[in-house]
Amino acid sequence: MDWNKLAEKVGLPEYIEFPKIDPVPEGVNRPFWSVMIPTYNRTKLLEETIISVLKQAPSPEEMQIEVIDNCSPDVDTEKIVEEIGKGRVSFYRQSYNTGQIGNWNTCINRARGHWVHILHDDDLVLPGFYNRLQSGIEDEPSLGAAFCRHIYMDEDGHWQYLSLLEMRTSGIFTNSLERLIIPGAIQCPAIVVKRNTYEKLGGFYPNFKYMFDMEMWIRIALNYPLWYEPQPLACYRSQTSISGTSALLKSEIPITEGYKLLEVLNSYFPESKANTVLPQVKKAIIIFLMDIIRNNIHQNNLSTAFYQNKELLKYDFSGRVRKGVFGNLILMGKRWINEIKHKFVI
Repeated sequence: MDWNKLAEKVGLPEYIEFPKIDPVPEGVNRPFWSVMIPTYNRTKLLEETIISVLKQAPSPEEMQIEVIDNCSPDVDTEKIVEEIGKGRVSFYRQSYNTGQIGNWNTCINRARGHWVHILHDDDLVLPGFYNRLQSGIEDEPSLGAAFCRHIYMDEDGHWQYLSLLEMRTSGIFTNSLERLIIPGAIQCPAIVVKRNTYEKLGGFYPNFKYMFDMEMWIRIALNYPLWYEPQPLACYRSQTSISGTSALLKSEIPITEGYKLLEVLNSYFPESKANTVLPQVKKAIIIFLMDIIRNNIHQNNLSTAFYQNKELLKYDFSGRVRKGVFGNLILMGKRWINEIKHKFVI
């Protein structure tokens, strides 16, 4: 792959710099956990998220819980936090909308705990999440992060399916770098990160809108071992209109960021790893992007799928991509023919 040409296509700066995360000042009380809940214009689901944490929260000396509102214009988030948290949950409101990544990086900077859990305002943790992870990680000082198996649920909270079972028993996640190149291998509610890891590696990359979490997990796995808990103890509300993911999947953003991710990784991967891992990342991203396009085809979002196919070819004209796009066009043609037949019959 010609990385210089790819960098020009995706429009990345020559020097990639990650947001700085300052250490917690000396003398500040340091609980084990910081549960940071970024939110924007959320009501009922935010309440459910907070309650899922409070049901298993230890004392304030052991766990900081804070909601960080991204300047919501339509919701009195502070009132929700006061009513549900009853003084146990603190509140911080941004003075302006910083964007999702800016709000997540604020979560890290405001976290006082040794371990940080960024729990989005429509996701949940199940009983035992914090106890199970803490029992595994507190005796392994070399760890940079820990995660558990997670449950995908719909907007009504109904469970749909489980993430893959990566290991049958809890322990250090073997071959983590090679296993995390699949998009969605880790979903955000399922992972906790040592604050010191963020301090050394930096915050989430602000030039992303969609793949910022995957980039972060790969960055961590490149530098630290991870802990894995096979029990499904976190619920991720997947690809729904309320999660904000749905609109992104109907745009060119996943296509652009898939190749932008490759260039970002290439900027800091050691050559030995880049030559072996990045081709695998590219293959996984192509499969993932094809799945997004085909899902739009199956949902009859044909104009969206056509545009995404065109964007994909703009970034990658390899044989694998051309073959995939050709297959997509055949599927789209069949859909169009069926629509015409349906209209004719009616």
